[in-house]
Amino acid sequence: MVKDLLTTEEKENIEIDLLLQAVYSVSGFDFQKYMRSSIKRRIINRMRQEKMEKISSLIEKVLYEKGFVEKLIDDFSIHVTEMFRDPEFFNAFRLKVVPFLKEFPTIRIWHAGCSTGEEVFSMAILLKEEGLYDRTKIYATDINEKVILQAKEGILPLNQMQSYTKNYLAAGGKQEFSKYYSTDYQNAYLDAALLKNIVFFQHNLVTDGSFNEFHVIICRNVMIYFTGELQNSVNQLFYDSLCHDGFIGIGSKETLRSSVFSEKYKEIASQENIYRKI
Repeated sequence: MVKDLLTTEEKENIEIDLLLQAVYSVSGFDFQKYMRSSIKRRIINRMRQEKMEKISSLIEKVLYEKGFVEKLIDDFSIHVTEMFRDPEFFNAFRLKVVPFLKEFPTIRIWHAGCSTGEEVFSMAILLKEEGLYDRTKIYATDINEKVILQAKEGILPLNQMQSYTKNYLAAGGKQEFSKYYSTDYQNAYLDAALLKNIVFFQHNLVTDGSFNEFHVIICRNVMIYFTGELQNSVNQLFYDSLCHDGFIGIGSKETLRSSVFSEKYKEIASQENIYRKI
C-alpha cells in the first residue's frame, strides 16, 4: 500500500498550481508567478463565496462553467486606488520631474496597472496645471477589462471627493479641486477635457510586450504582488520601454535598489521611489 506522504499544505499547493494552469489554459491570463500568499487569500475568499471546501472544486468550474474564469481573474486583480494616492509622490513628481518634461515638445506616459483610473486622472490634472497636458498622451493599461471600461467613463463616487480633495491639496494642487468635476446626488463626473488625451486599454504585464517608447512610466503598488522573477521580467519591459533619460515611478513598498536594475537608474526622489534611466 502506498503511504500518503503529502501534508495538507503540499496538497493545497498542488491544487493551486493546477487551478492557475487551468485559468491560463482557458483564458490566457497567467497568474502562476504572482505571490503565492496573495493568490491563496483570494482563492480562499472565492471558495467561501462559492461555499466550497476544496480548491480543486474551483478547477471544474473554471473548465466547465461559463463566466467563472472571469470571476477568478477579477479576484486576482488588485483594484486599490484613489485620486492623488500617496500625495507626496505627486508632489515630488511636480517638483522634480515636471521641469525636465517641459523640455520635450511631446510627452508620452504609460500608467501600467491603472485600475479604475484615479491615479491617471490625477496625473492629467497635475499636467494641466503645469501647462503640459495638451502635448501629453497618457496610455493607461490594466489586466482587467472590467476596470478599464469603468475608467473610460471618468465617473467617481461622490462620497470620496472630500478625501480626494485633501489628497489633491497635499499633492501641491494649485486650483479649487471642484473645478475639475461636476456632480449629481451620487457621482462626480470628470471634466471631459481631462479625458481627451488618455487612452485606456487592456494590457497584461506578464505576457504582453512593449507597445511604444515613453518619457514616463508609472506602475505603483503592482509589482509587490509578483515573485522576484516576474518583477525582474516586468522591470526589463519597463526599462526597454523608457526613452533615454526617461522616468519611472513605483510604489511606496517597492524598490529598485536591491534589484539587478539598481545601476541602470538614478534616484530622483528616493522617498517617493522616482527614478531616471541612465
